[in-house]
Amino acid sequence: MKKLSRIISMALVLLLVLSLAACGGGKKKLVILDTAYAEEDYAICVSKDNPLLEEINAALDELIADGTVEKVVNKYISGTAHDLVFQEGADGLPELKMATNATFPPYEFYEGGTIVGIDAEIAAAIADKLGRKLVIEDMEFGSIIAAVTSGKVDMGMAGMTVTEERLESVDFTTSYATGIQSVIVVEGSKIKSVDDLYADGAKYKIGVQQDTTGDIYATDDFGEGRVQRFNKGADAVQALITGKVDCVIIDNEPAKAYVASHNK
Repeated sequence: MKKLSRIISMALVLLLVLSLAACGGGKKKLVILDTAYAEEDYAICVSKDNPLLEEINAALDELIADGTVEKVVNKYISGTAHDLVFQEGADGLPELKMATNATFPPYEFYEGGTIVGIDAEIAAAIADKLGRKLVIEDMEFGSIIAAVTSGKVDMGMAGMTVTEERLESVDFTTSYATGIQSVIVVEGSKIKSVDDLYADGAKYKIGVQQDTTGDIYATDDFGEGRVQRFNKGADAVQALITGKVDCVIIDNEPAKAYVASHNK
């Protein structure tokens, strides 16, 4: 009787172990589709007819020509360190106020209590050229253009794409980087390529960060009914992980950061 009891107990333990193993193995990886959804150029926005545009463009052109912009981009994308120093001795100088949304690595994100990233460093280099002290204000992405047009800030820099709609409200500088809009899915998803989103009868729910070009493009292409907006890209990715959306459309560099963080 005792032997039978021990066998039953061992069987129950084995079933429990197998059950826990199955639950523990339920975490699915995230993957980025091989095909890009869209390509776009990033630029800095300023208020309409603002003479600051010419000054920023001149500084930006110099920074592109002397390789500074390339070094900054390579630091955050390729991990190639540089020895450039920005904003030394900037205290006491007039301010250059920049609006951004610091949830968009590697372009802008928090490191400790400081906003860093490609845009932050390039903006600091521009401020040096203009003899100003850079001040960065973090806000919702959808509030940036309003902050620029109202004069609350001098410029907006947040991995922002030049679009016809935005050009109605603000002016843009020379492009300083090229972005790719990518699609993130859960491993094993039925969405194998961007073409699957356009297939006849497709009803896949698409997560986007509100007011970004991913939002604009997806809404234009697939309609309001298939697009779910989130304040942050990270929130859209979390919705994908929990099955609330079928994919996320977002810039490729943040996409890589979100996928790497989830899959580690």
